Amino acid sequence: MEMKIKVYVAVRASFDDEGTLIPTSITWEDGREFEIDRVTDIRQAAAMKAGGQGDRYTIQINGHQSYLFFERNASLTGNNIGRWFVERRTA
Repeated sequence: MEMKIKVYVAVRASFDDEGTLIPTSITWEDGREFEIDRVTDIRQAAAMKAGGQGDRYTIQINGHQSYLFFERNASLTGNNIGRWFVERRTA
């Protein structure tokens, strides 16, 4: 059975003119950075395989579709509004 784990990653993002948070690149845990070609969907969803809940971004990088999650911080104060994660297969 394939297991997946939650891996927190660095993401560059911007806000559009309506205030929507849009990721533009992702830095993998080994330091490689990938430009996100496009975001095709944004919705509230659970990370069913690795656990967790947040905004699920369906993204395309080099023609491959993947999911990127934004896990919101429960605290309404402070500078940390949340963290980004991906689901990665375990070895």
